[in-house]
Amino acid sequence: MAELVLGIESSCDETGLALYDTEAGLVDEVLFSQVDMHAIYGGVVPELAARDHVRRLPLLWQELRRRTGHDRADAVAVTAGPGLIGALLVGVNFGRALAYAWGVPLIPVHHLEGHLLAPMLAGVLPFPALALLVSGGHTQLIAVHGLGSYSLLGESVDDAAGEAFDKAAKILGLPYPGGPALAVLARTGDAQRYRLPRPMLDRPGLDFSFSGLKTAFRLQAEALPPGDAQARADLAAAFQLAVVDTLCAKCRRAIEATGLQRLIVAGGVGANRALREALSQLAEAENIDLHFADLAHCTDNAAMIALAGAQRLELGRGALEPVAVRPRWPLQELVS
Repeated sequence: MAELVLGIESSCDETGLALYDTEAGLVDEVLFSQVDMHAIYGGVVPELAARDHVRRLPLLWQELRRRTGHDRADAVAVTAGPGLIGALLVGVNFGRALAYAWGVPLIPVHHLEGHLLAPMLAGVLPFPALALLVSGGHTQLIAVHGLGSYSLLGESVDDAAGEAFDKAAKILGLPYPGGPALAVLARTGDAQRYRLPRPMLDRPGLDFSFSGLKTAFRLQAEALPPGDAQARADLAAAFQLAVVDTLCAKCRRAIEATGLQRLIVAGGVGANRALREALSQLAEAENIDLHFADLAHCTDNAAMIALAGAQRLELGRGALEPVAVRPRWPLQELVS
């Protein structure tokens, strides 16, 4: 029997709600981005993010009800971590209130599991697989055995790739959010003009490091000729290529180490066009079945949370005790 799941996402600076039908798929979703509010500070201000979630969630629920004609759901799935603790508390308490009022299960969802399942919104069942989870807060290679069964193969020992993009953009004086702005600038640049390091490729293993690359980039940026727009674009392109090369090289290593022939790419940096093109070339060369989340669901959204909740609901994993937020929550601690 089909069941309707309401998904709630509020882990950082995106406020989202979505309704997912366990038989028909995604019904509809609404999303509000706080980018403009945080832009003047050059990054997310946690207290402001939490307060805005308080304002937006009731309004978004009204909008979703109006658009879908549904005024309740059979379960509520909410991001319980990882993320900003204040922002998470807003979403969990909103979900708890609705679940209590409706007398339905409240399902805690791991934000990163939501990202890993996002390709399923396009009808892809991507397990077992190697997953590259690449975002502002995480850069990880994960062996995905099935729902709730994950093995961490490697991760960044310092900055995540998305964080490195944002910091590089700030060095160049680009507007927030920096990662997409740097990617746009890089399109007009010559990536071969400047040589930047590919960190940790000279040693075995699947961990990442981007802090050294960021330092090398800063030193090059400080030496740029004043007012030379083309040099800025060239350096941006070189930085993007260094990150992409590093991610692709580690993916190739992981494919060889695990023997997995399916690769899924999730997280906000998964929307980067240069990365998509490079990984597509890798997949063709290595005969790998490659899947991306669609562009609308690479960044934080409630559709992936509703989907993850629906998967958990079908396994009978509704909450049996109060849901607690977990700002830090290793993915491998999840159970199927």
